[in-house]
Amino acid sequence: MDLHLSDKHILITGGSKGIGLACAQGFLAEGGRVTLVSRDSAHLEAARTQLKATFPAERIHTVSANLRDATAALAALDSAEAAFGPVDVLVNSAGAAKRTPAPELTPEAFADAMQAKYFTTIHMITPCIQRMAARGQGAVVNVVGNGGKVASPIHLPGGAANAALMLVSAGFAAAYGAQGIRVNAVNPGLTLTGRLQEGMAADARLKGIETEEAMAQAVAKIPLGRMAEPEEIANAVLFLASSKASYVTGICMSMDGALNPIVV
Repeated sequence: MDLHLSDKHILITGGSKGIGLACAQGFLAEGGRVTLVSRDSAHLEAARTQLKATFPAERIHTVSANLRDATAALAALDSAEAAFGPVDVLVNSAGAAKRTPAPELTPEAFADAMQAKYFTTIHMITPCIQRMAARGQGAVVNVVGNGGKVASPIHLPGGAANAALMLVSAGFAAAYGAQGIRVNAVNPGLTLTGRLQEGMAADARLKGIETEEAMAQAVAKIPLGRMAEPEEIANAVLFLASSKASYVTGICMSMDGALNPIVV
């Protein structure tokens, strides 16, 4: 299936590892040009080296920026467009709130979660979607954890930030649809990334068990019988970003292996 992504400029926040890096690989395989944004320059360099082993270096641009800072986010967007021209697709995969059992929570944990996940997205999506609207075209896909739909005792601050991002995703879809912009979100459940271990450790502390046992218990509850691979989430992101999803906008799509069989 031709997704018509060849030569498109895709900006991916949180693109140096995990789901973001898997998205980068997918878009490059479709012939796109990719800008990766991450606050960790070492992770960015490692990602660039990995990608260059398969894809042309001239189709890969990297920018180190702390997206908690709106000024830094805008500078990263300017750098991306200076390298590859206007952004056709924005994928927000940056930021992750620390998973903390409810008895260990503080008000500061909620504030930090909003900075870590909500504002890292808001600071990039706001100027980028405004530029897309001025051109009359563009697509945005936000990678938002499923904790925004289903409350978790170990992920309340992050879940609250994710819920806010889902509202923003649907709201921007309505606000900018007339300007030719589509905005969607995917809601991954447990996915085999580096962040998974932290969540499993928090769950284990809450239950008073070992991390390995918490992992086994989590997998046992998933009807598909396994956790997602980052590439599987990336495949959905690519579809939503493509012309094949030309009438899909304003959705927040669960990808948790039917762990929470909810109707939305």
